[in-house]
Amino acid sequence: MHQEFLMGNEAIAMGAMAAGVNLVAGYPGTPSTEVLETVAKGRSRDTYVEWSINEKVAMEVGAGAAYCGARVMVTMKQVGLNVAADPLMSLEYIGVKGGMVVLVADDPGPISSQTEQDTRHFSRFSKLPCFDPSTVQEAYDMIQDAFEFSEKYGTPVFFRSTTRVSHGYADITVKDKNEYKHIAPEGFVKDTKRWVIFPKLSYQAHINIEARNKELSKVFSSYEKNLLLNKDSREYPNRGIATGGFSYSYSIEALKTLGQVPLLKVSTPHPFPEELAVKFLTGLDEVLCLEELDPVIERELIYICGKYRLPVKIYGKLTGNVPPAGENTLDSVYKCIANFLGVEQEAEAALNEQDLAEMPELPVRPPVLCAGCPHRAAFYAVKVAMKGKKTIFCGDIGCYTMGNAMPLDMVDTCLCMGAGLGIAQGVNHIEPDTSCFAFVGDSTFFAASITGVINAVYNQANMTLIVLDNSTTAMTGHQPHPGTGQTMMGEVVAKISIEGILKGIGLEFVKTVNPLDHKAAVRTVQEAAAQPGVKAIIFKSPCIALVKSDKSLQVNQSRCINCHKCIKEIGCPALIIRDNQVMIDDSLCTGCGLCSQICPIEAIGIGGESDE
Repeated sequence: MHQEFLMGNEAIAMGAMAAGVNLVAGYPGTPSTEVLETVAKGRSRDTYVEWSINEKVAMEVGAGAAYCGARVMVTMKQVGLNVAADPLMSLEYIGVKGGMVVLVADDPGPISSQTEQDTRHFSRFSKLPCFDPSTVQEAYDMIQDAFEFSEKYGTPVFFRSTTRVSHGYADITVKDKNEYKHIAPEGFVKDTKRWVIFPKLSYQAHINIEARNKELSKVFSSYEKNLLLNKDSREYPNRGIATGGFSYSYSIEALKTLGQVPLLKVSTPHPFPEELAVKFLTGLDEVLCLEELDPVIERELIYICGKYRLPVKIYGKLTGNVPPAGENTLDSVYKCIANFLGVEQEAEAALNEQDLAEMPELPVRPPVLCAGCPHRAAFYAVKVAMKGKKTIFCGDIGCYTMGNAMPLDMVDTCLCMGAGLGIAQGVNHIEPDTSCFAFVGDSTFFAASITGVINAVYNQANMTLIVLDNSTTAMTGHQPHPGTGQTMMGEVVAKISIEGILKGIGLEFVKTVNPLDHKAAVRTVQEAAAQPGVKAIIFKSPCIALVKSDKSLQVNQSRCINCHKCIKEIGCPALIIRDNQVMIDDSLCTGCGLCSQICPIEAIGIGGESDE
């Protein structure tokens, strides 16, 4: 054993490797991405890793490996679980032979997601066991326990992290590599009664699942990561706190100042450790529940109080004692506990006595497309081409969602990955006079958009697909995808052509153009919009994080008339006003040239030069 300073996601990955994981598959999504990337960097030669085309495929790849007796981890963020739900729900009934852990990183806030989903609900809905770590060290230890439980009970299990666990850092104790387990999978053994799902088999499987979860509730009541602390504390008579996940860490920190009360830490929210909860509740009058995101622990305790006729009042999100949405913080947890214990004034005084440095307010920094991002040029070309026409611009999940910001204002809808295609078709069927555009990225095209294009062609929609191809999965950290020609294992493979796929589906108008060639881009959009049926434009230009120019542009001040068109039209962060003059911040400028192409008097060029 030795000490390492690790991010939570790195700790989860190292714990999985220590448990002998044989295969890891997933789809990138903050805050989960670093788990798979860490395994890819530190894996043994017998561990296979892939970025799958989406979460559904990742789940199915993992299932196949687990059928062989391999230890498997499938990684995703909370919205990715929606995509993986179909195979997962059936897999619960089929079961697995090897240990299979489904790592889902929830995003309270949300910080980088479109929803605040709580995977603990999905655990109960799917009847799968769930592990919910509260610290980086616990994440490392608990992922190894999760593999053991999964293998013992022949079921996939959830490992639910949250942003502060996934992205927090800590100095933790980890195993040396010679202590890692080495799992030799038995291989797939044919057995249609086990691996082929039939209604009759599912009925019996359901009975077995309910019995298993009842047993697990008892087992989890003695699981060492579920804790009952300070049971005999009398500092605040007959009051207790129930918590789990990172809220436990906040609660422990707050109680160092506020005093000790009986505390229940729930690390396995499903099946709920009922016997331990009864022991905690007995003798208490009031309990405050602190958790992210939803009142899962709170509802379980209310149910248990009713079942065992325990006269305990349960407080939390349902009663308005804890905020119903968003991330918990140390401050918010401190205030909730202080109010619950009736020591608000004393707590406020204690905080005021501390010598706290005056923290400056953080500057407001709205999310924007990077300076030089080719997506800005693509959006602007479509905007110019369709000016004055009735249009709808259906966006998608990725960097290009930020095309909604002014002055571009080019994202009218954004629902989930791949949905823009369907929304554009729906609008067109109701409003045939509307020119409908759907924007997707290259990674999103492979992950979630191909079926939408097929549907459009089959049902004779009238729409234009815009593929923003920057040759990477930019928003989540530049992971490879089928169009990049490289796998997560580092293998160089043939690039899958987006243009070839679209033509194979049946599109007759498919053109590829560089969005940074503004005139050609506008002309191509106008040509596409004039065509009937389903058309596609692939705006192809690499992400500026991958290919950076060392040539920045400058404004020729002797020619500039301060019309501000460059700033008002495209909103590039490298374009600034200083001393009432338009200038270019050369620390941000990538030399993409878009601003020079739209300047009406050609006052922008390299090194201040411009066309004469």
